[in-house]
Amino acid sequence: MSRWAGQPSIKGSTEAVRMALLTLNTIGITFVWGVEQTYCTPYLLSLGLTKSKTSLVWIAGPLSGLIVQPIVGALADESTSKWGRRRPFIVIGSILSAFCLLTLGFTKEIVEFFVPNHHTTQTVTISTAVLAIYAVDFSINAVMSAARSLVVDTLPIEKQQTGSAWGSRMSAIGHGIAYATGAVDLPSILGTSLGDTQFKQLTVIAALGLVFTCGVTSWAVTERILIAPRHDPRREEGGFKVISQIWSTIVNLPPRIRAICMAQFWAWIGWFPFLFYSTTWIGETYFRYDVVRDAKDSGDALGEIGRVGSEAFIIYSIITFLGSWILPMVIKSPDDESYTQRPPEALRGVVENFNKYKPELLTAWMWGHATFAGAMLFAPFAKSFRFATFLVCLCGLPWNIASWAPSAFLGVEVNKLSGATGPNASYRRLSHSSPIEMEENNGSILDPDDSRSASKSNTTGQLSGVYFGILNIYTTIPQFIGTILSTIIFSILEPGKSPELAHSAHPNEHHGTDGPNAIAVCLFIGACSAIVAVFATRKLKYL
Repeated sequence: MSRWAGQPSIKGSTEAVRMALLTLNTIGITFVWGVEQTYCTPYLLSLGLTKSKTSLVWIAGPLSGLIVQPIVGALADESTSKWGRRRPFIVIGSILSAFCLLTLGFTKEIVEFFVPNHHTTQTVTISTAVLAIYAVDFSINAVMSAARSLVVDTLPIEKQQTGSAWGSRMSAIGHGIAYATGAVDLPSILGTSLGDTQFKQLTVIAALGLVFTCGVTSWAVTERILIAPRHDPRREEGGFKVISQIWSTIVNLPPRIRAICMAQFWAWIGWFPFLFYSTTWIGETYFRYDVVRDAKDSGDALGEIGRVGSEAFIIYSIITFLGSWILPMVIKSPDDESYTQRPPEALRGVVENFNKYKPELLTAWMWGHATFAGAMLFAPFAKSFRFATFLVCLCGLPWNIASWAPSAFLGVEVNKLSGATGPNASYRRLSHSSPIEMEENNGSILDPDDSRSASKSNTTGQLSGVYFGILNIYTTIPQFIGTILSTIIFSILEPGKSPELAHSAHPNEHHGTDGPNAIAVCLFIGACSAIVAVFATRKLKYL
């Protein structure tokens, strides 16, 4: 059995403060993703890349998720660092991500400083920008892996949905801040102190925000220290130990965890093009159908498309923010059967009647898939950016549920596999005023020979990093599929350079705009996959 020192704890006097501090790093992570999803596609198009080549660049996301998250999760699971298993990865990963973000924002200046030859500057600039995007994705995935496992490790089983819901709230806040800052003209407000373009200033703000939020979470949370990991005879020793462990776990996934992963697989074939291309789709729709012809020659087309897309996603973020607070209150937790919080006696009748009609999280997850599919089926028919914005906003609440349901279900399953079966499974409160319950520990180090202590130690979800890494594999493989599909669609429907953004290209190099929008077709295919996700999620009811 594993041997541990100390107990997990979170600074703060109330549950809300502790939950906020535990998940604060999600704001910085989603701010980075928001900037990348809003501006990087039009940024690459403005450098002269075609849409098909740009879609190949976005293979960085699934590739980094497929490689980094499972490996970081497995390494962190067995880390015996005195700082804990997760926090070192969060801090170091955030610093690396910040450095790569700044490289991405100031690519042209960096290249011009080192490459004085103007004939090769554009090629080197494109290559450097692509490498910077890959570096950002790889490092931010390490932060994400450790951050999600930190929540599972720190909270008891009955608080897993609460932790996931708070993560969803912080995600909505992070996206909202990213879209709000992207929608305003930052250079006119901040001057040129952080850069002379919108994109440069956003990368600086995102880098500072990521380091700050990750630093606060790492300061506020104290982890239990792993003294000696448990010995598993199935694991191989040597350089392939981590890969062997991940593969063995995938092959032997419990049925419910496998079902969760399959539902995630089909859902993310739909979410991938939505998250990476929808702001560009709204901006292109605006330029093609709404803007007057004279305005199409704007000197800052990248900024215009980014701001139009960001304005639409501000409404989307408001919806997701409100949903992240309201939905957890009206949706039944997946572990309600094993844990029911006692309401005040005066409200007992009202609360019990209300709970009878609360939908289960599984039902809400299925309806989320269906709503997303229904909205995106109409994407090819959008002929105004207002209608496109309306369709995007319909996906706000489904994204809320998609952000928290898989983690909530998986967190419960991991803790159940570890031996925790209810609210009295060896948890205690940090203080008399604290509503967060932590694992009981009679000594500074749990005795590996004491079966009672060993049972308690297992409730921390020791292999949560591996299981969440595997869930991420089922999240990233659909992104590879989405990348291949979008590359084919872009090559067929829009093989040239962007007429809205690639102003330096010859008009003969531009693709036409008379046919269906290629991004809208990708969104339509994603909707079809979301329909399959409904039936995949439904299987959980019978397991």
